Order: sequence, then C-alpha cells, then structure tokens
Amino acid sequence: MRMWRNFVDLGAGLWTTLRQLGRISTVSYPEAPLNLPPRWRGRPTLTRDPDGDERCVACQLCSAVCPTRCIELQAGERADTRRYPLTFRINFSRCIYCGLCEEACPTLAIQLLDEFAFSKQHHADFIYEKDALLIDGTGKHPHYNFYRHSGVALGDKNKGEGINEKPPVNVRSNLP
Repeated sequence: MRMWRNFVDLGAGLWTTLRQLGRISTVSYPEAPLNLPPRWRGRPTLTRDPDGDERCVACQLCSAVCPTRCIELQAGERADTRRYPLTFRINFSRCIYCGLCEEACPTLAIQLLDEFAFSKQHHADFIYEKDALLIDGTGKHPHYNFYRHSGVALGDKNKGEGINEKPPVNVRSNLP
C-alpha cells in the first residue's frame, strides 16, 4: 500500500511538470518590462494635495503601525495651525514593504509606487529623507484634500463647510 502511494505521488508531480511545459514564464527583465499585479506594494512615497501642499499631517500613525520601526518623523506646525512633518525618514534597508503605513495614513499621504528594483552600493544610501520621498503629484487619489474633507477650521473654511461635511452639533442642546 505504501509503495502504491509513492507511485501516485510521483505521478502527480510528473503531471504538474508536464502541465507547465507549454507555458513561457521567463522574461528578459531589463529589456522587457514586467507586468505587475494591480495591488503591488512597492516603495513608499509622500504625496501632495491638489493644491500642491504636503498631505502629511505628522500624526505618526505610520511609524506606530510599522512592524520594523523603519519610519521616523518629527511634527511641526505652520502659522495657519496646519501640522506638517519637519523631518520624515524611511530606512529602506529595514522596510519589508508590507503596506501597513499606507493603510494607516488618514490623509492618503503615504502611497506605494510600482518601483521595486532599486539597489545601492552603501547601506546609508537606503535611508531616504523627506525631500527624496516627496513627489510632485497627487498619486493614486488626485482629488482628495484632507483639510477640505475633515472637520478642521482652516483659513476661509469653517467647521461644517467642507465637502460632504455636516455642521457641528451643539453639545449643550442635548443637556437637560
């Protein structure tokens, strides 16, 4: 009985091999581009608002959720009370490209690019600062602006005047 099972396992393995013979799976990578899946998780970047400002509000959720602790940032505040990162650093030699930082970001500031092949000569070259991470475009979400959607009073926009935003509730009206 045991010998029969070995023959069945051998036949299953050979059948898998024969099935794959007709398929072409080798790609000449540098000459031919790779077709990446739509949900590919590549190198993280920082994006901008449609207005051109930084989307990041330095909430530090990305650094808190990162399992390898490769993200470091320091918060600052502008004259109009808007928060921004004074410094933002990602150590790509420690990053495992899990995408948790992108999921945790409430402002959609961190987005993962399709870039996957970037090698360096020295270990210190894998530490990217804010100026190397910040791209000029809006990334995957071109029309999203956190401060126009959130319940924050900023400049000429009061609370309740944002996109899809209701006016604030008067808490004292619920009291007896």
